[in-house]
Amino acid sequence: MSTVLITGASFGLGADFATLFAADKYELILVARSEDRLLELQGKLNTKYGVKSYVIACDLAKSNAAFDLKAELDRRALQVDVLINNAGFGEFGLFHEIDAIRQQQMIDLNVTTLTILTRLLLPDMMQRKQGKILNVASTAAFQPGPLMAVYFATKSYVLSFSAALANELKGTGVTVTTLCPGATETHFVQHANLGDSKLFKRMKPASSMEVAKFGVDALHKGKVVAIHGFFNRLLAWSVVFFPITWQTAMARKIQERV
Repeated sequence: MSTVLITGASFGLGADFATLFAADKYELILVARSEDRLLELQGKLNTKYGVKSYVIACDLAKSNAAFDLKAELDRRALQVDVLINNAGFGEFGLFHEIDAIRQQQMIDLNVTTLTILTRLLLPDMMQRKQGKILNVASTAAFQPGPLMAVYFATKSYVLSFSAALANELKGTGVTVTTLCPGATETHFVQHANLGDSKLFKRMKPASSMEVAKFGVDALHKGKVVAIHGFFNRLLAWSVVFFPITWQTAMARKIQERV
């Protein structure tokens, strides 16, 4: 029986990932800040699919969160066969106006925890010569993003880091996939204050479950980069033909409020 660890599992993509893996009879390790939400999800999935699951309430935006989580996994003697680094958040606004602590938490969660948790769990996967890692980035990873400068930069890091790691791990039995969704119907929109942006007002967001299914399928196929949606793929790959100043200006037009 394989076990999957999902960060940010309490709602949105994380909960959908958990549902899909439960349907495939994986054991689940559900990680997020809200223990109540995790316990509710655990109960639903156990009732519907009869799978074993574990809840670990942990604020992954805190310093040393990845080390604390790994210590808890070791204490419970839990093996991780599949790692889904899904937890993350963004914040809309001018860089100099967004709270500095909030920016630090964004970097810690989107970049630091993802990196260190991957580092801590990877050696065991390599020793077993099998394992899968899915890092959730965004189409934001492909260009600078005014009005969400730090968020876009963190997702660029996730894409670059994951692609490099996938290359390093060729032939080891461990794969790394980067999922890059576009606009998606999740709580991210409310948390990032993006509801009035042109991106979400004028473009129909994809459903969370649709994106989650796409990501899981790409993971099982061992794809290195998986961009959801034809239009998103077209935009992501076309930006390389334009100067960075043009990319930045276009990203701002899309991000601005209606």
